Amino acid sequence: LLFNKLKREEAETYLEDRRQKGFNVIQVMVLHQVPSVNVYGDSALIHANVARPLTTPGNTATDAAQYDFWDHVDYIVDLAAKKGLYMGLVPVWGTNVKGGKVSVSQAKAYATFLAERYKNRPNIIWLNGGDIAGSDSMQVWKTIGATLKAVDPNHLETYHPRGRTQSSDWFHQEKWLDFNMYQSGHQRYEQDTSRKEKNHYGPDNWKYQQADYALKPAKPSIDGEPSYEGIPQGLHDIKQPRWTDADVRRYGYWSVFAGAFGYTYGQNSVMQMHSSFDKGSAYGSSELWSSAINAPGAAQMQYLKQLMLSRPYFERVPDQSLVAGAVGEKYDRLAATRGKNYAF
Repeated sequence: LLFNKLKREEAETYLEDRRQKGFNVIQVMVLHQVPSVNVYGDSALIHANVARPLTTPGNTATDAAQYDFWDHVDYIVDLAAKKGLYMGLVPVWGTNVKGGKVSVSQAKAYATFLAERYKNRPNIIWLNGGDIAGSDSMQVWKTIGATLKAVDPNHLETYHPRGRTQSSDWFHQEKWLDFNMYQSGHQRYEQDTSRKEKNHYGPDNWKYQQADYALKPAKPSIDGEPSYEGIPQGLHDIKQPRWTDADVRRYGYWSVFAGAFGYTYGQNSVMQMHSSFDKGSAYGSSELWSSAINAPGAAQMQYLKQLMLSRPYFERVPDQSLVAGAVGEKYDRLAATRGKNYAF
């Protein structure tokens, strides 16, 4: 909720922290809700219509009549670029589409607006979807995906699916899908919901990666939403144990060693930018985002990145044959990867 809840100076604090900790992409929702209003009270849309973004002449930050919702998005995107950070933009969260707030024609108009506005920014990655099955309102998602790519062919694009599914379940052959994304989710083994899905991989995110790795044509793949640090196991019962830094490290190494090109780190309070002015919080968050950015796992992700970049990157392949004996099951699984002259 970076665009909605943080002021300019707070965005500076957050992005600088992430730069220092070695992150290179920030996932952020553009429209988390329809209608959507930011911390300055500026609405993103006219009459809650995604086909009619609300823009005003000028962009002077000290002039409230000029500085609108989209100027604030511009500022944060450009600030991230100065810090060497890419912005993974989710155009509209899935619940809004599922709730009937975005038609196919509205989707085309809105995606055209976004692509025209940001196609010349150097640090954009498009994350179509938003925690939703691609089969739910599929024509809307296909329209957004194809429109973004037609107007902005120079930026990468993927699809953010619901938990326990992957973009390749629906969109692998789509020309607009440059890389795959899966969501291994937040449930532990006995809470698994994948029996309702096409595949039954549960929290074993290496299985989603393994499946994507075998597809043709070959496309890169990444876990776009593994278990987040500090979030209750299973999400909704705040009395459940919380996922820890050890858990996020495990899922990181599992997926990357299985062939993923990177990994997504999330933290409960930071995800929702939990602030002092909030009337409540989701998933039992009690820590403010400004403190939660220092959760242990956030500082540890850089070591996986450094390890992968310490050797020739593009020659690396997953190779479980390197493990002598049993590879282990569930949380005890061992993972291995290698290049021409190295192995981990």
